[in-house]
Amino acid sequence: MDPALSPAGRRAAVIARHLTGALPPLASAAALLGPSPCLSYAPPESAEPAPAFPPAELRALLDGHHLGERDWVFRVMEESQLFCPRRRGDDGGRVFVAPDYNEGKEAQREATMRRIAHLARRGVFSGWLTEPGADGELRKLALLECLGVYDHSLAIKIGVHFFLWGTAIKFLGTKRHLDKWLLATENYDIKGCFAMTELGHGSNVRGIETIATYDSTAREFIISTPCESAQKYWIGGAANHATHTIVFSQLHINGKNEGVHAFVAQIRDEDGNVLPNIHIADCGHKIGLNGVDNGRIWFQNIRVPRENLLNLVADVLPDGQYVSMIDDPDQRFAAFLSPLTLGRVNIAVNSVYISKVGLAIAVRYSLSRRAFSLTPDGPEMLLLDYPSHQRRLLPLLAKVCLMSSAGNFMKKMYVKRTPEMSKSIHIYSSALKATLTWQNMITLQECREACGGQGLKTENRVGIFKAEFDVQSTFEGDNNVLMQQVSKALYAEFLAAQKKKKPFKGLGLEHLNGPSPVIPDKLTSSILRSSKFQMDLFCLRERDLLKQFAEEVSLHLARGESREKALMLSYQLAEDLARAFTERTILQIFLEDEMNVPSGSLKEVLALLRSLYVMVSIDESASFLRYGYLSRDNVAGVRKEVLKLCGELRPHALAVVSSFGIPDAFLSPLAFDWIEANVLSTGSH
Repeated sequence: MDPALSPAGRRAAVIARHLTGALPPLASAAALLGPSPCLSYAPPESAEPAPAFPPAELRALLDGHHLGERDWVFRVMEESQLFCPRRRGDDGGRVFVAPDYNEGKEAQREATMRRIAHLARRGVFSGWLTEPGADGELRKLALLECLGVYDHSLAIKIGVHFFLWGTAIKFLGTKRHLDKWLLATENYDIKGCFAMTELGHGSNVRGIETIATYDSTAREFIISTPCESAQKYWIGGAANHATHTIVFSQLHINGKNEGVHAFVAQIRDEDGNVLPNIHIADCGHKIGLNGVDNGRIWFQNIRVPRENLLNLVADVLPDGQYVSMIDDPDQRFAAFLSPLTLGRVNIAVNSVYISKVGLAIAVRYSLSRRAFSLTPDGPEMLLLDYPSHQRRLLPLLAKVCLMSSAGNFMKKMYVKRTPEMSKSIHIYSSALKATLTWQNMITLQECREACGGQGLKTENRVGIFKAEFDVQSTFEGDNNVLMQQVSKALYAEFLAAQKKKKPFKGLGLEHLNGPSPVIPDKLTSSILRSSKFQMDLFCLRERDLLKQFAEEVSLHLARGESREKALMLSYQLAEDLARAFTERTILQIFLEDEMNVPSGSLKEVLALLRSLYVMVSIDESASFLRYGYLSRDNVAGVRKEVLKLCGELRPHALAVVSSFGIPDAFLSPLAFDWIEANVLSTGSH
């Protein structure tokens, strides 16, 4: 190299030598630049083993009831242009149905109403309020679950009308209310909403500030919003469409407050005009559920007839005398809140269905998407063949299957309810609503991440579901408050059993009547998978936490704290106890379902799902180590068992998600040929 060259010149010379010396012959260069084979989509069914069990049998177990009706209402939606069918891919491709989330909130709201009108014409709501018996109620729940798979706004709009307004009329009203409003509600001749929540009070319904004052001269109630914090808030249906509402108000008679009662009030006329002395405002754009017209309502001394008080529980006679079939004010208040129970049941089971949609999409994608290889020239691996990916998705698969059983248990208990079961239904619905909706959000987040960037696309559903279903954690009862109610109820059961010196009965607490389970020092794989060990461990945790919780509350009481403050100060144990109760309940319910399945391949897969649920619950909870139920070595053994179980469940993953009974059109392009769905002609709009 010429030493006279500058540093820049020397660098240029080196680069030139590399370029000229490294260039291959023209033919070789052409070969290097030639086309290489492109990735191609292979359906999971083409490579996965045939199902080891009948998927239809698992579906019957998970759905629990009314499979034919579910399939029918899915078809009703698929066949209508109102449900926005979209074809993805060239040469025909697949058709998917989903709302158009690109529309503004007003357009989404009107689309929701058009879909409801179509469903009504097709007879979907026939008998929802007028058909007697448990089977009719279960059918209604099954259909609403399916409608929620299409669109949460659709399910909520229908749920407010039928499950809140309609249920309040049916179960808090008497013959005069049923005759006047029940059939009109079922036929959608009127549109109802449910005005309980206020700006200043949500979970604390006792504290609501709306007032209904009885005027004995006119025999009317005067309903008023005395301050801004008393405005009714988040009222679904109020902003645009509702004609009537149930107004929860403090009942004042001759200067005495008789507590919260429910009244029927008309808020719009037949032409949709807001009635005088009522003001309604929109709650505005939300992170999800924009197909629901949430509104705010102010009442300026509107008058409603005496007969508009829903009077099954309590009544006001024409002269102003207050009468009630329930003397205890606390029990009377609980009776007025009973319509919320059905809402919680519906929310819980709907959240399980949505988790199934997310998992079906993410699992199918992971069985067709490849990334990296074990050797330099080897084929790329399927995502679900990575143990880490199995650990992300397959425990969620186990949880959703066990939670399906819990949801079915809760539905069947609700439709066969008696007055004596009210307390148990409240506790179960509170615990399961909180746990299942929390788990749904965990599932959707993991599924979104497991789908990579594709999970962000609205048409692939999982990402938009996160925004649409986040609200489930706080409406119809804030989840944290509901779980505190569960712990308080268990504490009350504990005190009652001690005071009466009677054994525990109900809520699955009978295990507290026997000796404390003994956990082996060394846990082998066979012990960990034993249903007896699993129940023993969950029961041990629950009974110990209940005892600790009661002792801690007693300690605060002995220091002079009030009962409410003592419970509040013990919230850490309360949280652990509520979780222990719920997880034991879910396991116990699934075990009963599993025992009813005859020996065979399905029973073996159910055992896998159950064991994975238990192992993951242990792995994800600090309580087993914190309170000494398991040693560090045993907890480490559980963690290893999780990986083994994931590996054993891996061959069944496709069959399990195929058992969810969700039609292809309600999944997303990502669950099928995601390459074809993104070709230029279809993926560029």
